[in-house]
Amino acid sequence: MKKKSHHPLIMGTLILTVTGLLSRVIGFFYRIYLSRLFGEEGMGIYQLLNPVLSLAFSLTAAGYQTAISKLVAERAATDRSHPLQPMFAGLSISIPLSLLCNGVIYLFADPIACNLLGEPRTASMLRILSFSIPLSAVHSCINGYFYGIKKAGYPAAAQLVEQVVRVASVYLVSGYCFSIGREPAIGVAVLGLTVGEFFSMLVSIGSMALCRENAVSPLHNLRSCTVYRPLMQMALPLTANRIVLNLLQSVESVSIPARLRMYGYDNATALSVYGVLTGMAMPLIFFPNALTNSVAVMLLPIISESYALGDIGKVRSAALRTVKYCGAMGFVCMLGFVLLGRWAGSFLFDSALAGHFITTLGFVCPFLYLDTTLSSILQGLGMAGHIFVMNVFSLLIRLGFVFLAVPAYGITGYLWGILASQLAQTILYLLCLRRFLRKAVRQPAGDYAVR
Repeated sequence: MKKKSHHPLIMGTLILTVTGLLSRVIGFFYRIYLSRLFGEEGMGIYQLLNPVLSLAFSLTAAGYQTAISKLVAERAATDRSHPLQPMFAGLSISIPLSLLCNGVIYLFADPIACNLLGEPRTASMLRILSFSIPLSAVHSCINGYFYGIKKAGYPAAAQLVEQVVRVASVYLVSGYCFSIGREPAIGVAVLGLTVGEFFSMLVSIGSMALCRENAVSPLHNLRSCTVYRPLMQMALPLTANRIVLNLLQSVESVSIPARLRMYGYDNATALSVYGVLTGMAMPLIFFPNALTNSVAVMLLPIISESYALGDIGKVRSAALRTVKYCGAMGFVCMLGFVLLGRWAGSFLFDSALAGHFITTLGFVCPFLYLDTTLSSILQGLGMAGHIFVMNVFSLLIRLGFVFLAVPAYGITGYLWGILASQLAQTILYLLCLRRFLRKAVRQPAGDYAVR
């Protein structure tokens, strides 16, 4: 008798959740270490790098990882022909793009720091950060392949190694600086990020040699160009969407300190408040999202596969279970953050302001955790365009609060914007999914199957 196989969604989610929780525990204490090592202003400067990193990742890797995962899953569900082809095709596009991005950021670090980020002290950090982009592109494409074949253990191992190496690097370099009587600069944290990406890439490449599904010559997969068209049809809209969204997010991130100065803060205070919010409070709010992120990553190939086979009943069942359980988890976390947020801010970060932010942001948890998984379901159903429009609408709400409410009410105005935008996004996602499922019930299953 054959052994009963485990459900790939459950097993994949379990692996990613355990690894994600370990990584977040390490990362959480790492954030506490950074906040006490570099202070609130240093954290604010460090967080200013996020728009550049996010935009580079969107341009070079994010869309290709998702497209590779979806295409590999569809091939595995239908004809099982050369599932490695999408990964090698993605790498052949992603690597040149990432090297170009690496060069542009390195050469133009000073103008980017002064004119775009509004903080000249980020220039040296941008140069270090630029080298992490090609490394991230390689392991993201490989991860997309593993998610597509539902082998979540390999990307999970790479994620854990990245986090451990990042923290160890910063700790060792900081310790060395103190031993010679020097204060470590915030650039040490960026160096740790780049070193972590390098080791994560090595683990991902090594995983390809260990995976038994790769018993086919890579050269054979490279000879076929038929995969480029479907890959680009999926990746280009996703990439364009991510770029537009990240441009809007970059405007948001850079504008918050500027608007706080309009409210009456000096530059150091504005950066400190921004650093407390984005470097202390938000990582704690996102901590339980390790579970919903894991569910989202594994849902994409599951939904794509079911949709390709025309099994709308399975799509509906997965969607309803996801909404029920992620929504319940969000409400439990909301109660925890609202009741214990002020204590957590003082105990963990020694910051009463962080406690205020945690308590206020706790109300966003039900919507935040639902949005992560609903977005993955809609992507698996090929609704990237709908997601893009809804995300832009949500971001425009936040930007409206940044430009109109923050100068009048300070950072509290931005917190209101986060709550309003996440609520709007959840409602739109649910309406979109409900419309799709109601329409699917009235159509024959064969209309959805991949021909």
